[in-house]
Amino acid sequence: MMKKVINTSKAPAAIGPYSQAIKVGNLVFTSGQIPINPATGSFVEGGIKEQTRQSLTNVKAILEEAGLTMAHVVKTTVFMADMNDFADMNAVYAEFFSEPYPARSAVAVKTLPKGALVEIEVVAGTALA
Repeated sequence: MMKKVINTSKAPAAIGPYSQAIKVGNLVFTSGQIPINPATGSFVEGGIKEQTRQSLTNVKAILEEAGLTMAHVVKTTVFMADMNDFADMNAVYAEFFSEPYPARSAVAVKTLPKGALVEIEVVAGTALA
């Protein structure tokens, strides 16, 4: 099965040996997105809400490059530096998804790249929505 690389300048460029996303068959797998504004190359100002919004905006841009929307997302994984931020992350997350909501895992981890408070990755299905 062929792998197709998905790449957009509307999300942060990959800074290592990985792709922003890979499409295989009817599925698109994004790499984890941290809250870097692709226009500035820097973290967005603010806390967990602003960082969650930017991470999901980056995910959305990658999906749009693949011809998809957030409605195509079937699974998300949210990595947080502090589980005490869950309620605020969840409030912003809810702005990006509607029913039927994707399946989700949310876990706290010791550290995230560049000291981010949140990192989000998704799996989307092209034959959906």
